[in-house]
Amino acid sequence: MIRILIADDEHLVRGALAALLDLEDDLTVVAEAAASDEAVRLARERRPDVAVLDLEMPPADGLWSAEEIRAELSTRIVLVTRHARPGVLRRALRAGVSGFVPKTTPASRLAEIIRDVAAGRRYVDPEIAASALSEDDCPLTGRELEVLRASRTGAPISEIAARVNLAPGTVRNYLSSAMAKLGVASRHAAAHRAWEEGWI
Repeated sequence: MIRILIADDEHLVRGALAALLDLEDDLTVVAEAAASDEAVRLARERRPDVAVLDLEMPPADGLWSAEEIRAELSTRIVLVTRHARPGVLRRALRAGVSGFVPKTTPASRLAEIIRDVAAGRRYVDPEIAASALSEDDCPLTGRELEVLRASRTGAPISEIAARVNLAPGTVRNYLSSAMAKLGVASRHAAAHRAWEEGWI
């Protein structure tokens, strides 16, 4: 029997997935989590064979959960996402994630992927893999990326400036430059785009 942890902040999605996977003869859902930190706690407690984690799950994200779980346990990880960016795929593979699938994957296919991952194989959705091969280079400078990384927490400019050892005005300039290069209207959107692309 393959023991599974499912973590997704959308209750309906999580519940439906757990019910469908529990119908499989060789799979059992041993824990469900609604947040990234809860997923790590439950993985430590229940020690599942496979953790199926939503990538975009507060308060951190599924990739953070994956890294925390893999640092302590032999649990294999399948990341599920709506927006599969190539850079996130690269980070996930570096973190030891075994499976990377879009949320459009049918439950029956996910069950097959879980079996493969539990057996020690990897699975990356073909469309995600293809987009990773054709990814554009990052247009941002190292300093712009550093400032965007620090701004992901939603901290005020003064706090970001202290964190990266720059003047607040210089931080604003880097943020404005990054926003212009990425064609977005806010620093939050710029940081999110850079995160989705795997640049930060």
